[in-house]
Order: sequence, then structure tokens, then C-alpha cells
Amino acid sequence: MSESDRDGAQAAPDLHDLAARAGIAAEHVIPYGRDVAKIDVNAMEDIGGRGQACHYVVVTGMTPTPFGEGKTTTAIGLAQALARRGERSTLTLRQSAMGPTFGIKGGAGGSGGARILPAERMNLHLTGDFHAITAAHNLLSAMIDNHLHHGNELDIDERTITWPRVLDINDRALRHIVTGLGAKVDGVTRQASFDITPASELMVIISLATDLADLRVRLGRIVVGRTRSGGWVRAEDLGAAGAMCAILRDALEPNLLRTGEGTPVLVHTGPFGNIATGCSSVIADRVAAAGAREGGYVLTEAGFGADMGLERFVDLKCAVSGMRSRIAVVVVTVRAIKAHCGRYRLVSGKDLPAEMLTESVEDVRAGAANMLKHLQIVRGFGMTPVVAINVFPTDHPSEIEEVVRIAHEAGVRAATAHPVTDGGAGCLELADTVIEACRNTREAEAPDVKALYSPDDNLRTKIGKVAAMYGADGVDYTPEASRLLDAYEKDGFGDLAVVVAKTPLSLSAEAGLKGVPTGWRLPVREVRLAAGAGYVYAICGNLSTMPGLSSHPAAERIDVDTATGEIIGLK
Repeated sequence: MSESDRDGAQAAPDLHDLAARAGIAAEHVIPYGRDVAKIDVNAMEDIGGRGQACHYVVVTGMTPTPFGEGKTTTAIGLAQALARRGERSTLTLRQSAMGPTFGIKGGAGGSGGARILPAERMNLHLTGDFHAITAAHNLLSAMIDNHLHHGNELDIDERTITWPRVLDINDRALRHIVTGLGAKVDGVTRQASFDITPASELMVIISLATDLADLRVRLGRIVVGRTRSGGWVRAEDLGAAGAMCAILRDALEPNLLRTGEGTPVLVHTGPFGNIATGCSSVIADRVAAAGAREGGYVLTEAGFGADMGLERFVDLKCAVSGMRSRIAVVVVTVRAIKAHCGRYRLVSGKDLPAEMLTESVEDVRAGAANMLKHLQIVRGFGMTPVVAINVFPTDHPSEIEEVVRIAHEAGVRAATAHPVTDGGAGCLELADTVIEACRNTREAEAPDVKALYSPDDNLRTKIGKVAAMYGADGVDYTPEASRLLDAYEKDGFGDLAVVVAKTPLSLSAEAGLKGVPTGWRLPVREVRLAAGAGYVYAICGNLSTMPGLSSHPAAERIDVDTATGEIIGLK
């Protein structure tokens, strides 16, 4: 992969030409080497006020298997196919994190004939945005400990400090640490922790900020803990927000890359899908929409399935951007549908069970309820779903035909896609289906896209509406979670959005419950405040925000050919 990436980088189109394909003028392009550029959003006029004439399409999915169902790859293939049909097409994606790249998951950015170039840059440092977020986050951590060391003028109760440190490397040994060991001059001794950089609140803030002024305000609102008298301590109180904004100034600009077929891609931010929005940035979508003009296509991706990623896309991202997507492409696979029949046990890092690869239309019928539930969720938001069947070599024609039949029976358009083997050419059927859906939706009296809850709902009502959308019979709170929700409401945070942090491998809060579970309640173990990002998140189950490495991580296979400088082993 890396060798072809290197050749692709040498044959890369002129960055100004690439930007022009996205409708971005040359004066807004800031080259970052020969194959990547940043887009100067400050120089672009009215990026928030234009673009509603374009077709804004979100790519989501059904409940995935531990291996993922190729949602990003399908989105890339679709963008390329639209371009092959002569349509102006721009894709916006999250940036890959280095932690998963060196861990069990490997890199992101597509595969085969549908991938982002240059892949080495996409999966490693790119333009340094993640490093800037790491530095700004840890600056605030350092200023908290420095404040404690120099007398604690704000009277912070150190037991309430919730601001960790972050690192974009998987390292389980840093999940729980003690800082300030040594002599008195080495700081105050206290328990602390590390999260992975994509889990930083700053990552979400950058993804939701509409401009530099909004970024500065959001940074100041970050809550890091409480005083002994019960007051909230913010980054502004510590005098940290201004310096953090200075570090993050350039990271606010989206990055321009391309697909293997030369379709422009804006890659920006990478919020953790488990506990955050799981979407690329508001600014990237606005830039793409401003350049798309009348009839152009802006494709974006929402993390995980429609239950998690699409809900946050609508209730958080679109609430900020003001953009509305009327079409949602729901990526499904035969293997994911069969996994939800409940007969098989899938383990991340291990091959699919051999019996799961045998032809079984019955398994498809038994597992299709999960796909249908996600289509129901899409329609509940007022969107028109389009099923994209990402075809794997192990799929059987009868199984694919059954998925199409079930989708059509539910009144939903469906198309097959072969992005890995055939790139954009393998997604032309999907592109034609999306074009038809967009045109029909525009011509028809389509319902307005609607949020799941109102800002005026209290926090428990918001969480309850999300849980009901999953299919839960209700919500159970631990006493501590209930106490904190009361405190948030009392102190003026009740109008914030909510994020329900649960497993992505089930519609329920238990990864082992497949299909469409019934007769269960959502268990909220803990709630946390992300005031700068603008939401409260409810944690259900044991979710780690600092992954570990496997016994044989991908890092063992990555190296550099010192003769050519080529990076090898990057998957």
C-alpha cells in the first residue's frame, strides 16, 4: 500500500486544481508539502450562509461487527462514483488516530480502489492537528497542577478534578496514574489519568467550533472541576484558554486530501465515536457546501450505526452547523446481517467463523431485523434512507438478493457497492440510486429533518428519548449519576445536548445482545460534563477512553525502508 501511495503522491494533481474541484479558490489554499493543503477558512466568505442548494448526504450504517463494515470505504467509493457521473462531489471525513493505527485496528481512510491519499500522511501525523490538540489539552492539565502547587488560590477541591492528560498512543499503563511524586518542588501528589487524544474534549470542540471566536469561547467554558464551596472551575478561571487557542489556531483549518481517483476530500478532526460526536468538523462541511454550489454533492460520515453516530450527527453537529441532510446512506454487509441472527460469536482480531461464510439465506432473514431498525431510526429523523450493500468476496448472490428484497419490501432503495475491488466504477449503481433519491426528495414535499429532543427538555428527558430510540424500556441511574444530573440542572447546564456512551456492537448497552433486543433498560453508571463542547455524556457500562495494545500490535509490522524512505507494513 505504501509504495503505491508514494507513487500516487508523486503523481498528485496540483493542489489548486484539486481545490478547484471542490469549488475552493486558489487564494484559500495553504500548501502543506506537495500533496496536502490546509484551507484558510478565515479568508473564505460566508461559509456558513451558502451551500444549502447542494445535496448533503450522510453515510451511516447498521450495528457493525467488531471488524467494521467498510462505511468509510463505501463513502469514498460513492464520492468517486458521483464524480464519474459528472457530479461535483466532495467528501468530508475524520482524521485517523495513531493509537488504532499502531494497535489492532490498523489505519483508516479506506482500502483497495477506495482510499484516501496520501495514506501515510492520513494515518500518521498529517498536518499536526492531533499533536496541537494533545499539546493544548496537556497545557491545561499542567496549569491545573501548577495552580495547586502555587497555593490553590481558587480553592479547587482536587478530588473533583476531571481533566485528564491525553496521548495519541494506546497505552493501558497510563489509564490510572499518580502525579507529583518526589520532592515538594515536584508538585502536588494526586491521582490522575490519561485518555487517548481523540477522546479529548478539545477534539470535539474543534469539530463543532464555527470559527476562531467560537473556538475561543468554547475553550473558556471548559469545566475541569469544582471548588470546595461547590463552584465550577473553568479553563478561563485558570487563565489557560487564550494560550490553548493560540496552539489550536491552525488546527481549526481543515485539511485537503484526495481519493485514489482524484476526488477532493476534506479531512478534519477525529472525535472518539464512543463518547463524543464521532463526526468530522462543522467547518469542513461548511467549506465543502460553500464550494459545492447548486446541485453539487457533499458527503460526510457519522460514526458507528444510526443509533449512535447518526443521532449525534443530527442532535449535535447539525444543531451547530445549521445544515440538514435529507438522505442517509445506510451501509450494510451480509456478514453483519448474518451476525445479528445470533448464531455466531465474533471476536475482534480473529477470523470469521467458517460456518458463517457458508450460504444461508435463512441467516440473512433472521438477522435483517437489525438493518430494518436502523432504517426506522433514519426515517424517524425525517431522512430518506438508501441501503448500500458493501459486497465482500465471501458473499453469496442469493444472500445479496435477499438483502435487496427485504429493503425493497420496507420501501427503501437499495444498491450493491464494490468499492475495494472496483473503486468508483464499483459504486456506480449506488451513485445512481443516491442521485435518484436526492432528486426525488428535493422535488417532493419531504418532511423537515428533526432532532430527537428539544433543548428545553431536561437532561433526563433527553437521555430517555435517546434510550427509547434504541428500544430500551427505560433508564436506570446510579445514585452518583443522579446526583450529578441534579447539580448540572441546578447550575444551568440543563439546556446542553446529551451523548449516550454505550457499546456500538449492539442496539442495547450489552455488546452480546444482537438483532433488536427487547425487554432491557439503559444503565447509566456515570455522567460527565463537557461544557465547552456543549453536552453531558452518560456512560453506560465499562468504556475505556485509553485503549491498550494487543499481544502483537500493528506497530510490530511497521518499519521504514532506509534506502528509499518508504514506510512499509502500514495497513
